[in-house]
Amino acid sequence: MSVFRRAAARRGTAADWLVVGLGNPGEKYAGSRHNVGAEAVERWATALGCELQTQRREHARTAVAPHRTQLIALACPTTFMNESGQSVSPLVKRHGIVEAERVVIVHDELDLEPGRVKVKIGGGIAGHNGLASVANHLGSRDFVRIRLGIGKPPHPEAGKKWVLQQPGRRERELLDAAVDIAVSALELVVRDGAEAAMNTVNSPLRSPRPDPPRPVDLR
Repeated sequence: MSVFRRAAARRGTAADWLVVGLGNPGEKYAGSRHNVGAEAVERWATALGCELQTQRREHARTAVAPHRTQLIALACPTTFMNESGQSVSPLVKRHGIVEAERVVIVHDELDLEPGRVKVKIGGGIAGHNGLASVANHLGSRDFVRIRLGIGKPPHPEAGKKWVLQQPGRRERELLDAAVDIAVSALELVVRDGAEAAMNTVNSPLRSPRPDPPRPVDLR
């Protein structure tokens, strides 16, 4: 059963959007490829002038921030990646989110080269354990995704080790630029809708390239 059928009986501040950055908790994983989604939400929280605070009941660091005429709930789960849904589901109910399309999940993506950013509405999981957990707990795959490319490992069997590793200096520069683009993409999603964000962000010219990386121009 979809969690959105039960979300109307919220117990916290009503929000227009729930934006969640996936990653693993703790200093051990900070800066790893798997944590770029959480980095993007943390950066947007800073830009919006709010600070994520730990909420034990929802297993996340959360904040609510005004954005023009809307309220945005931001969160980074404090669960491990493959248990992300244990955080997202109670956050949906806490903030009264009643449509999957109003949930935005920001995450790393092996199928995109390092630094590329794409917006996607619904679709498959592509072996991403965090997305699988979110979909299972929400009872829906129709949420919006902001996908940050981290590239594939040199050998397929090294995937788990690859996502948990720290990137090299040049790759880190590309990922930092991609995080900025992801923040711009989030702005577009909540301002103009996910489809409009797709049209703007998904062009190859809108993602960071080796020389030079640039964020999306929102003007």
